[in-house]
Amino acid sequence: MNAIDPTNLSSGRCPYQLDPTGADIHGEGAALRALGPAAPVELPGGIIAWSVTDPGLIRRLLTHRDISKDMRAHWPGYQDLPADWPLRPWVDVTNMLTAYGTEHTRLRKLVAGAFTQRRIMALAPVITTITNRLLDQLIVASHGGENSGGKRMRPVDLRAHFAYPLPLEVICYLFGVPADDEPGGAGIRDGMRMTVEKMFRTDISADEATANTAELYGILTDLIALKCDSPSDDLTSDLIAARDVDETLTEQELIDTLLLFIGAGHETTVTLITHAVVNLLTHPDQLAVIRSGNATWRDAVEETLRHQAPVANLIMRVAINDVHDEETGLTFRAGSPIVIGYAAANRSPDLYRDPDVFDLTRPAGGHLAFGHGTHFCLGAPLARLEADIALPSLFMRFPGLRLADGELLEPLPSFISNGHRAVHVHLGAGHER
Repeated sequence: MNAIDPTNLSSGRCPYQLDPTGADIHGEGAALRALGPAAPVELPGGIIAWSVTDPGLIRRLLTHRDISKDMRAHWPGYQDLPADWPLRPWVDVTNMLTAYGTEHTRLRKLVAGAFTQRRIMALAPVITTITNRLLDQLIVASHGGENSGGKRMRPVDLRAHFAYPLPLEVICYLFGVPADDEPGGAGIRDGMRMTVEKMFRTDISADEATANTAELYGILTDLIALKCDSPSDDLTSDLIAARDVDETLTEQELIDTLLLFIGAGHETTVTLITHAVVNLLTHPDQLAVIRSGNATWRDAVEETLRHQAPVANLIMRVAINDVHDEETGLTFRAGSPIVIGYAAANRSPDLYRDPDVFDLTRPAGGHLAFGHGTHFCLGAPLARLEADIALPSLFMRFPGLRLADGELLEPLPSFISNGHRAVHVHLGAGHER
């Protein structure tokens, strides 16, 4: 492995190579925790960064004025970054994910109004309607499709038929994406289904990543064109108005803000729902705790967020000036890139008793699944609401739900997104409405 550049990192240790296939997120997290509160890691393309896994240190860094997410402005290595670096979209975008200081405040204000508690709760009937329709479609899928005439139930992929389309349809509703049967709708929605997930893959080639990014930008450009012609009461139209009326939003910021919410706002909720289902099905004692009334569905959501953080590692931040942490004695030299290890932090033995155990009776709170500080996930209340509705609806409709025999639960090929490729389940007997 490459030696660490001493001008960037204040450590002489060899970097730990993050597995681009994401084969063992939690094993990797444990290995990194064993190396200390922060450890040097190697990203694809030979990029060396700090991986921070200590919860306290993460909180201090995420609220430190000299830690930035604007890699263009504050990372010297950005100038030498290859054009085909497969993770380049994560540092190239110009939205509040990568903004710093007043720029972050400006961009966040443009969309914050759509994510107030009142507006999120007003979405509950919409989410319930989508959920019930998808549950009906699960029954159809378990019998082989609408026209199959199948009588014998078969396993169905819960991720593909329920957890994946639910948040995508909610995001499409928020942003005014036309329905499949409306002009342009089918192309945009199908394109999103094909490209959004690939954004999070860290095992693909540079050419694949570049092509996927170009295709996704094309889809968002088509959406903006449609909403320019036919504006309505949705977030895309509001952002277009901000661009056109007071010029507080550039064209690139508009596209990248859509990219942020349609991408991150979708993928994290997919993995939250699938992990919650898998955890409850593989821990029937914990499901029984909910059904007995000794725990709530929200308890299941919060413990899943801790136990299986939807975002395992988030890239990147950078130290603007030397940042010395008194509690750990670590110094992050100016220009040092930083990866936040949320999955590892949420299983810290210093913070949780038996951290690898899924336990709904554990005191709630304290996890970092949605980040911390000014970049705390704006969509966290929406993700929680979707899971709050999806989980009880699923388990009440299908009380005999179980994992398919021999289901392997292969991980997504990513060290960013912590999820499953598929979750095949049997719906159980007596589920027909």
